[in-house]
Amino acid sequence: MADADKPGVFDYYVLSLSWSPNWCALEGDARDAPQCDVSQDYGWVLHGLWPQYHRGWPAHCQTAERPPSRRMTREMTDIMGSAGLAWYQWRKHGSCSGLSAPDYYALSREAYEQIERPEVFRKLNKPVELPASVVEDAFLKANPNLTRDMVTVTCRADHIQEVRICLSKDLDPVPCGRDVIRDCTLKDAQFEPIR
Repeated sequence: MADADKPGVFDYYVLSLSWSPNWCALEGDARDAPQCDVSQDYGWVLHGLWPQYHRGWPAHCQTAERPPSRRMTREMTDIMGSAGLAWYQWRKHGSCSGLSAPDYYALSREAYEQIERPEVFRKLNKPVELPASVVEDAFLKANPNLTRDMVTVTCRADHIQEVRICLSKDLDPVPCGRDVIRDCTLKDAQFEPIR
């Protein structure tokens, strides 16, 4: 196995936060995903905590760690939206962390909880169009320990997709590598309200 594929061999993490209402509008509703039910209250959900190299990233590493139990993945739905996403994130990214599944999920939760998610987006009562830079600015204002080179906002199909924040292995904010910084430049990105 090449060093690039060894669990625990990476440079930093990318914490990826997805705006659930936009994901639902683009694909979740078509899947009849429970996360998109109007009874739910999901805003910024944890898409994943991804081991990253300064250039590129490991994925689907061979690990001796046991995969997570159904209970473990189910316990992540409060911040991830679905147990299926928690399982997939373990297989693709968690397996490369060098951590056990419980430790990876605990670290993912810790990373998610240490980032202040701007409340302003939860207050929307109708869809809006906004520059993607507004989303980045809101995260920077809510998290004064972050600088512009530590955060990127991505778009998909004219919608804000994710906010990605780069963190050290100890979860301290760090500058992102060149392949992570892919700021969306849309001036009129779609942003759906919480249902």
